[in-house]
Amino acid sequence: MNIFVIGRSGQLATELPRAAWPATARITALGRGALDITDPDSIERAVAAARPDVLINTAGYTAVDRAEAEPDAAFAVNAAGAGNLAIVARRHAIPLIHVSTDYVFGGKGARPWQEDDAPDPQGVYARSKLAGEEAVQSVAPRYVILRTSWLFAAHGQNFVRTMLRVGAERDRIGVVDDQVGCPTAAADLARVMAAVADALVRDGAPSGLYHYAGAGAVSWYAFAEAIFDLAGALVAGRPRLQAITTAEYAAAAPRPAYSVLDCSRIERDFGIARAPWLDGLRSVLAELRRG
Repeated sequence: MNIFVIGRSGQLATELPRAAWPATARITALGRGALDITDPDSIERAVAAARPDVLINTAGYTAVDRAEAEPDAAFAVNAAGAGNLAIVARRHAIPLIHVSTDYVFGGKGARPWQEDDAPDPQGVYARSKLAGEEAVQSVAPRYVILRTSWLFAAHGQNFVRTMLRVGAERDRIGVVDDQVGCPTAAADLARVMAAVADALVRDGAPSGLYHYAGAGAVSWYAFAEAIFDLAGALVAGRPRLQAITTAEYAAAAPRPAYSVLDCSRIERDFGIARAPWLDGLRSVLAELRRG
């Protein structure tokens, strides 16, 4: 099984080769220097050379706040880029796995969001990701779109690493306590993507839109508390956490207040059970301790 990963240095792209793949799997990963998803010819050349069985798109414009000032850049990668990949996937009859986000929901809810719930993206980043979903759904003949949330790993830019860095610099940290979601270890999502890819190649699994996130819902504040509870020697002296509101944080882009994802569909169709985000956090912190 030949797996072609678009993206190389991000959290997911780094974790995918470390996932539990079948012994016959061979993974090729190309970053922006070798493949530009905003350039259809670049994609075509790379795919024609690699001749993969599955395409996995981990590339994305993920600077949520900066996207408010750079909408063209966000849509070029997250929407047009996803569409370009879908066109090439259709041309070569290759299934496509594409990553999306909980941010497609507005966040005004009280129960976990299901795949069929109406999206209500509030910012440029969220709208560009929804447009990418729609491009894949309208073009790719076989696809799995995975919406996920609050991704973290021992590498890359994420909340865990930010908290550890800021915690080493400050005695007090304000953390938003009125946004609730599900943290997701990148290694866990990579495991899910490996299982989905294997199913798409081996037994013609169904195309569709799926949710996957770590088990357990928390606020950013509670997530930060767990990080410092478990950090140990990674932080010399625990900082004091102060619960603040979204309005007090005053980010440039809006965030959903409630973005907990219902993940029962992927469990039903692929037999994939959710892993607790707290287990993923323990693994990430252990990796950071090992250096």
